[in-house]
Amino acid sequence: MHLLSIGINHHTAPVALRERVAFPLEQIQPALQMLKAAWRGRNSARGGAAQPVQATGRLASGDALSEAAILSTCNRTEIYCATDDRAAPEHAIAWLSAYHGVPADELAPHVYALPQLEAVRHAMRVASGLDSMALGETQILGQMKDAVRIASEAGAMGTYLNQMFQRTFSVAKEVRSQTDIGAHSVSMAAAAVRLAQRIFDKIANQRVLLIGAGEMIELCATHFAAQAPRALVVANRTPERGSRLAKRCGGQSIPLADLPERLHEFDIVVSCTASSLPIIGLGAVERAIKARKHRPIFMLDLAVPRDVEQEVGQLEDVFLFTVDDLGVIVREGGAMRQAAVAQAEAIIETRVQGFTQWLEQRSVVPLIRHLHTQADALRRVELERAQKMLARGDDPAAVLDAMSQALTNKFIHGPTRALTHACGSDRDKVVDMLSGFYGH
Repeated sequence: MHLLSIGINHHTAPVALRERVAFPLEQIQPALQMLKAAWRGRNSARGGAAQPVQATGRLASGDALSEAAILSTCNRTEIYCATDDRAAPEHAIAWLSAYHGVPADELAPHVYALPQLEAVRHAMRVASGLDSMALGETQILGQMKDAVRIASEAGAMGTYLNQMFQRTFSVAKEVRSQTDIGAHSVSMAAAAVRLAQRIFDKIANQRVLLIGAGEMIELCATHFAAQAPRALVVANRTPERGSRLAKRCGGQSIPLADLPERLHEFDIVVSCTASSLPIIGLGAVERAIKARKHRPIFMLDLAVPRDVEQEVGQLEDVFLFTVDDLGVIVREGGAMRQAAVAQAEAIIETRVQGFTQWLEQRSVVPLIRHLHTQADALRRVELERAQKMLARGDDPAAVLDAMSQALTNKFIHGPTRALTHACGSDRDKVVDMLSGFYGH
């Protein structure tokens, strides 16, 4: 069984591509079931060449996909899987392309495919916050745990991925408790305030609108509230949740449906929802700018897929930034964190080696089972023969002696045959191995 991680992230692909292959949380479980069904639907022999992807996303040839999990955030979409299919990277990219309707030749240059221990190391780095825009951020660990939970509910988890992810979560905890990886981190929310301050010197003079009520918006609400803005308003699809967040931050809430009529009231707009389509269109922003008499608006779109239509960024009085723009600020001052990173990488490398030993042990499990099965079959044959001898009245002592001799001969037949047929250096290896077995 081979582990594999394939995906794209903020290092390899721009937000314009990442949003096209993102999975809303509610789509991950059915997507996993479709992914496994696509693998099962391939009906050619082991090791066959990959066939074209059909319009349904169904794949042709190859082996079964045993285990799978999908991690999808604003910065990455990754598929983790365990399979015996040697062509799994090609099949996974083809399925991802077909599922989202993104041409494979457009997607493939941005995709990384990490086999076996590279996949394990990558998962541990991601969970520990080493592969995030905000080095050391903790949000990704919760997102990875959600991905594992959903995969388990979908029946897509198994021994290999369970073992990998449990060790990954343990490593993340160890990294956070034993290093200062988060001590100098610049959170995405703090970077959002810093970016807004490049447009408006004093947040205290501005009116702030936060769209959504998820974890990222909650963090942004805390940081913007600390700047004591003139107003802080939360707009959310679920009024109760938006109202709770607004109260915690000393702000107000409005229905998301009121957004087009009230957008002009705000100087700073930060949006991060789970909508699959933009919720702020070009026309609405144009009307807002006109009502503001062309006073500038700072807009930060942290959603993937994006909440704000891309064309809005072309308006003269709008300063529109995306999650990728925020990453530039987050990466500033990275030298301060390099010592902690080196320590974290050392911990991860040690745990990867531990996982290597586990994989090696797993690789001989089928052989061990076969040896047990074979030995038990030999035992049963001799036991049945001995029972027949006892039934006809043979001397019990003679029966036991005959059974023990027969078993001994059968058990040493394999090693003896290996010794007599081995030559040269191979024979020396067999001798050394058997000497170790039998304490000679």
